[in-house]
Amino acid sequence: MRKTRRPEVLGGLGGFAGLFDASALKKYERPLLASATDGVGTKVDIARRLGVYDTIGHDLVAMVMDDIVVCGAEPLFMTDYICVGKVHPERVAAIVKGIAEGCVLAGCALVGGETAEHPGLLGADDFDVAGAGTGVVEADRLLGADRIREGDTVIALAASGLHSNGYSLVRHVLLGEAGLALDAHLDDLGRTLGEELLEPTKIYSLDCLALTRTTEVHAFSHITGGGLAANLARVVPDTLHATVDRSTWAPGAIFDLVGRTGRVERLELEKTLNMGVGMMAIVPQDSTDVALATLADRGVDAWVAGEITARGTHDSGAALVGDYATA
Repeated sequence: MRKTRRPEVLGGLGGFAGLFDASALKKYERPLLASATDGVGTKVDIARRLGVYDTIGHDLVAMVMDDIVVCGAEPLFMTDYICVGKVHPERVAAIVKGIAEGCVLAGCALVGGETAEHPGLLGADDFDVAGAGTGVVEADRLLGADRIREGDTVIALAASGLHSNGYSLVRHVLLGEAGLALDAHLDDLGRTLGEELLEPTKIYSLDCLALTRTTEVHAFSHITGGGLAANLARVVPDTLHATVDRSTWAPGAIFDLVGRTGRVERLELEKTLNMGVGMMAIVPQDSTDVALATLADRGVDAWVAGEITARGTHDSGAALVGDYATA
C-alpha cells in the first residue's frame, strides 16, 4: 500500500478509517467529488481455479477508477473489501498487492480496506473482492452528454482482452459446454486459456486525463457490462446518435472463440462483451489528430471508430454498423 501513497494521505495502516487531506481541494473553484463502486464478477472464479491472485486487483481498480474518470475526474483514493471463506494470509497479500499496483497505474491512493472471513458461507478457497473510489473534477470541466455536438468523432481505445465482464457467459461456454481446460494451450490465442482469461483489465485513468490536458474532450464511455453500444448510449444526448463502424477494428481471438464455440449470435456477444474496445472518447472533429497522437505517445492503441450525427426517428443512442475487420 505504501507505494500508492499521495501527499494528501494522512496516517498509516491500522486505523479504522483512511484519511485524505481535503484542503488539497482548495485549488479548485468548485470541486465536484466523483464516486464509484464495483467488483470484478465471476472472474474471481478463474483466479481461484488457477491459484493466481496478484492480477485480480488490477481488474478491481480498473472497474472503479475508469468509471470515475469518465466524467473527467482525477482519481484520488480507493478502499477495498475482500471477503474469503478462510483467511490465507499469502493469498490476501497477493490480492492487495494487485490492488496497490492498480492504484499506482490509476494515480490514486489505496487508503484502507477490510478483509472479512465468512466460514460456513463461503468455501475455504472461495473469495470475492469489491472496491470504492473517489475522484475530483472542476465543475466547469465536467464531461458528459451536454458537451457532445453533431460532427464529433468517436475514438476507440483498445481493450487488453475480455476485461472483467461477461465471465458468466465465457465460463459457461468454454469451461462448461466445451469442457476446455484452463491450462490448455490454444493456438488461436497464442497462450493458455487461463492466461487469456486472467489478462488484467486495462486501466485508462491516466490516459484519459492526459487527453483532457492536451486537447478538448467532450465525453468518455467506459465499456463494461452491457457492451459497447449500450454504454456509449449512456453519454449521448437525446437529440444525437453515435454510429460506430465495426470495420475499423478486428476483435481479438477470444471473442471469436466464445462466439464460435458457444454458437452465440453477434448481437448477443455485443451485449455481453466489450469486443475489443475498453474505453471510448468523444472529441470535436478538429481535436481528433491531437487525441490520437496523445494516446499513441502513451502506448495506447486507438483509432477513429465512428461519429456523432443527428438522431433520426428510429435511432437509439448508439448503434454498431458494418462487419468487423479480419485480423
